[in-house]
Amino acid sequence: MSVEQAAADAPDAAGIAAWRGYRHYVLVVLTLVYVVNYLDRQILGILLPLIKAEFMLPDWALGALSGTVFAVVYATLGVPLAIFADRMNRRNIIAASLAVFSLMTVFSGLAARFWHLVVARFGTGIGEAGTAPSINSILTDYYEPRHRATALSFYSAGLNIGLLLGFFGGGWIAQHYGWRPAFLAAGIPGLALAVLVIATVREPVRGSAENIADEGKAPPFWSVVSLLLSRPSFLWLAVATGLSAFGGYSLVAFFPLFLSVSHHLQPVQIGLALALLAGVPGAIGTFSAGWLADRYGRRDIRALILVPMVGQMIAVPFAPLVYLSPDTAVTLMGAVIPALMGAVYVGPGLAVTQSLVPVRMRATSVALFLFILNMIGLGLGPLTVGTISSLLHPALGDDSLRWALMTTMVSGSMAAFCYWRASRSLKADLERLASAPR
Repeated sequence: MSVEQAAADAPDAAGIAAWRGYRHYVLVVLTLVYVVNYLDRQILGILLPLIKAEFMLPDWALGALSGTVFAVVYATLGVPLAIFADRMNRRNIIAASLAVFSLMTVFSGLAARFWHLVVARFGTGIGEAGTAPSINSILTDYYEPRHRATALSFYSAGLNIGLLLGFFGGGWIAQHYGWRPAFLAAGIPGLALAVLVIATVREPVRGSAENIADEGKAPPFWSVVSLLLSRPSFLWLAVATGLSAFGGYSLVAFFPLFLSVSHHLQPVQIGLALALLAGVPGAIGTFSAGWLADRYGRRDIRALILVPMVGQMIAVPFAPLVYLSPDTAVTLMGAVIPALMGAVYVGPGLAVTQSLVPVRMRATSVALFLFILNMIGLGLGPLTVGTISSLLHPALGDDSLRWALMTTMVSGSMAAFCYWRASRSLKADLERLASAPR
């Protein structure tokens, strides 16, 4: 329900304060789901050097395992699960999906062969596909538009916390006990969290944050697709975020291996360095992007897209410093700014996508947005970088990964251009929705 509705139901100040407190509680719990989601998804990155050594794998196979294998299932199944979310209880979908991907992460820790890991990663993708559309749709019903990008960026900062835990905790456990116990430690907490979601999170009334009537019937899937295809800002934004994610997912997948091969760091050292980069500047940048987008978006709605565009433009020039420097300290210091800007697109992108469609299209629109983002970013990013590294290895040896990671400059520059194109049509697309019959 909206603040106004809450005031009507509980006119005293204490009642309104309690409702506001509860919606913040829901935000924290669902952010924890995203923390576990990203922990289970990306802990593989810190474990790749050990997995590569045990199974004698080339870089292209590591890229496929960390990116494409997961992305194909995750992005594709996100669409039908989002269709259910626009029609069913979203809280229950989140809890069930959380339990599934947590179990699949535990199964990853039991893998005896490479193909066992492939199957487990497929299963992880199946489970994680059900969380993001439902969570985003619920949070949109708890937070009105003027606070929405901030709330979604707070939620999105869960990815940075998940990376922090995955890199540091996973690196420490892997060095002392092996990569399999690291998977087990990552998977178990999600099972307890699934019970907490079922027990304490309430399903909100759809459209309540904006006082929009929920007609109770979701439109056909192809109606959602048709509407989004008619919104140029959505198409440019989805491609832009996919290109941003291309660099981000490639970095998460291969930066630990890069630090191991090119800078000869141990798993604990790598985990600590990447935990600090992803967890501190990464979380600050992710949350700040949403706050800035909300603040300046009140004056000009295009700020929701221009903020990630500027972030991308700031990050791109640091790539040569990070990947080509022979000095470890220079590499890590140079990575601070890209880490700060690494996920600034997530909160604003989700907020814009859901603002472009009616309430019963929101979960499906998020799924389609994430489908494009993940197929470009997660499906192609690590695989492309890994393949280029494998192709360059005969000529460059261990330096092949340095140059393969430089491809992120190209994808980052293309992303900045696409954000700019999206900003040009955003106002018109929002006006079309506002003028459409309800």
